[in-house]
Amino acid sequence: MHTFAFVLLTATTLVACHSASERPETSTAVLTSAATLQDTTGKVVRTDAEWKAILTPEQYSVLRKKGTDMPFTGKYTNTREKGTYYCSGCGQALFSSDMKFPSECGWPSFDRELAGDRITTIVDRTHGMVRTEILCARCGSHLGHLFDDGPTITGQRYCVNSTSLEFRKADESKDKEAAKSKKP
Repeated sequence: MHTFAFVLLTATTLVACHSASERPETSTAVLTSAATLQDTTGKVVRTDAEWKAILTPEQYSVLRKKGTDMPFTGKYTNTREKGTYYCSGCGQALFSSDMKFPSECGWPSFDRELAGDRITTIVDRTHGMVRTEILCARCGSHLGHLFDDGPTITGQRYCVNSTSLEFRKADESKDKEAAKSKKP
């Protein structure tokens, strides 16, 4: 399965590179890595087939089909380590551990996002409720919902699916950023 996903991703990347080289100078797409096509606004652009190839079935269900983790089952619900939480769809940093608090709601909860408009919101009227859905601003992946019942000074609770997140401990995050800055 992983080999097939790698082959599909490699083929897609080669086609994207070939197509990009044939586009006029005014092209709105630039290749930023072997696995990510971004437009000039920094948005990640992938087809549904590409998402299915690179995400696990659980990630695809949550990130692309707006599913949800079962309460109290997510791997980050009770995480207390210092570090940064990234979008599992595109790798954009979303929250720091300093923003996380124990909400007892069954999902990881944060009182704010990292600076830089990393999260967008839309009105969610599903399931007979009106809620504020939160999405990764870079790739459009479903993260969870935002509520105005947080216990901190912000009054906000970003209720996020663990499946939508990847966590890197503080030392790992620094090491990865340092490696990025050393590349020519």
